[in-house]
Amino acid sequence: MSSARLKTPPRILAIAGSDSSGGAGIQADIKTITMLGGYAMTAITSVTAQNSAGVQAIAPMGGEIVYKQIRSCVEDIGYDAIKIGMLHDEEIISAVAEALHDTDGDIILDPVMISTSGAALIAPEAIKAMKEKLFPAASIITPNLPELGHLVGRTLSNTHEMLEAASELAQRSFSDIVAKGGHTDDERIVDLLVSYKGDLIEQFEHTRIQTQHTHGTGCTLSSAIATLMAHGQPLHHAVRLARNFVVRAIEAAPGFGEGNGPLGHHAVRSLAD
Repeated sequence: MSSARLKTPPRILAIAGSDSSGGAGIQADIKTITMLGGYAMTAITSVTAQNSAGVQAIAPMGGEIVYKQIRSCVEDIGYDAIKIGMLHDEEIISAVAEALHDTDGDIILDPVMISTSGAALIAPEAIKAMKEKLFPAASIITPNLPELGHLVGRTLSNTHEMLEAASELAQRSFSDIVAKGGHTDDERIVDLLVSYKGDLIEQFEHTRIQTQHTHGTGCTLSSAIATLMAHGQPLHHAVRLARNFVVRAIEAAPGFGEGNGPLGHHAVRSLAD
């Protein structure tokens, strides 16, 4: 064996809920980070009973244990990027904000509100706390169309409306925005990268894939962006490569479950266009 040391993997801390079916949440985060050459650490915010048909139960963790999970990782292992997903309630959001108050580096926030199956994953009063306590700390926010519409207070249906809303959210939050267009009425999937100043940086497109197996796409995308940025990729290229990873994982979906099945993270071999 060569005596040369292997390159140290970037350290990614994923703060999110657990998905018992393995398709989304912490499980999707770990798979994505690992497949992209990162070292995955976790702070679990909630435990869910769910599968491809929906979410059957949610048990949120207490704020104290969420705080301690984060600090245990940050103070010993350290981190190169942080991904935040499902937070569920105001107590958890406050704990996460407190735990990250003295950190720096890239924080990718996926404002998870509704599961792929349509189940609510965050308490209504918690959304205000997320805006106030976590948006200012986030480098990048990655809402899908319904989430973006909720955050700006109106219904969105197409790419033009999505761009206006993403620009508005960017200027409010002072964060770059990756607006995901999978829920638009447009023929192709269009995602937008908007700067914190509200300017469009880049538009990404691909043909819609006709499949029901898309459980965990948002979790996967945000974790991929975090990992790729921690590898040193510039933002626009990290987003492009992360989207490619998601597309490949959808194409490789194993077809498990009767409803919205998981992606095939394990089968992704290339991020090339």
